[in-house]
Amino acid sequence: LPGTEIFSFGTYGCNFACEFCQNWDISQTPRELKNQRKKLYALIDSCENFPPEKIVEYCVKNKITSIAYTYNEPAIFFEYAYDTARLAHEAGIKNVFVSNGFESKEAIEKIAPYLDANNIDLKAWSSEFYKKICHAKIDPVKENIKRFYDAGVWIEITTLLIPGHNDSDEDLKHIAEFLLNISPDIPWHVTAFHPDYKMLDTPPTPAKTLIRAYKIGKSAGLNYVYTGNIWGLEGENTYCPKCGALLIKREGMSAVEINLKTGACNMCGFKIKGVWT
Repeated sequence: LPGTEIFSFGTYGCNFACEFCQNWDISQTPRELKNQRKKLYALIDSCENFPPEKIVEYCVKNKITSIAYTYNEPAIFFEYAYDTARLAHEAGIKNVFVSNGFESKEAIEKIAPYLDANNIDLKAWSSEFYKKICHAKIDPVKENIKRFYDAGVWIEITTLLIPGHNDSDEDLKHIAEFLLNISPDIPWHVTAFHPDYKMLDTPPTPAKTLIRAYKIGKSAGLNYVYTGNIWGLEGENTYCPKCGALLIKREGMSAVEINLKTGACNMCGFKIKGVWT
């Protein structure tokens, strides 16, 4: 839904412990404070009470057309997310997860009827990377990407490129081919890392790495590859896979030009996959 407002919310905690986490002060705080109960309880008490009904009521009142479950892993607050998504769906509001993809099969089956989109992190191709740096497993993530797709949820994939860890040509080609085998229309976001949490000594991702990853994805046959966290690159925009026309021009977080009509290219009429107004 480019060009529309979205209500974003999250809680605390995560089922991963990524050493490079860009939201660690939200996602890792419960783990960091596990032996400091007073601080942990104080943190919990500081959270605003925002029940599902209040979220949906706010969105309806302010004509907000979608809700993002983000900042930390939605699986951590699954019951809260499910109750909100169900009410939002009944009100005609779209629901979007931003997730690491590590959910149970049962959870996916339960949320899928109410979920319109899921931006899933595929953090690397290496199982060793997942084990050592994320303290997690990659295979369930790859399986769940397919599960969400098969359930009819619009999926997009994000890979945060960390210099020297997950940005080799070989790893990037593997990810691109994996997505291509599911669908060439799955958007792949390759984004820039900045030093954070436990990886403060790792340098930030240079623009040339994003450009290289962008070219690898396009060469593999993916129709929609995007660069992120470094503004001003060609990979910010959406182009028609058929005629090459500029469909959505972006500047940072904003869509400044949209050349689509009911999800079709204004130039050639080609239907663009996605969720549109």
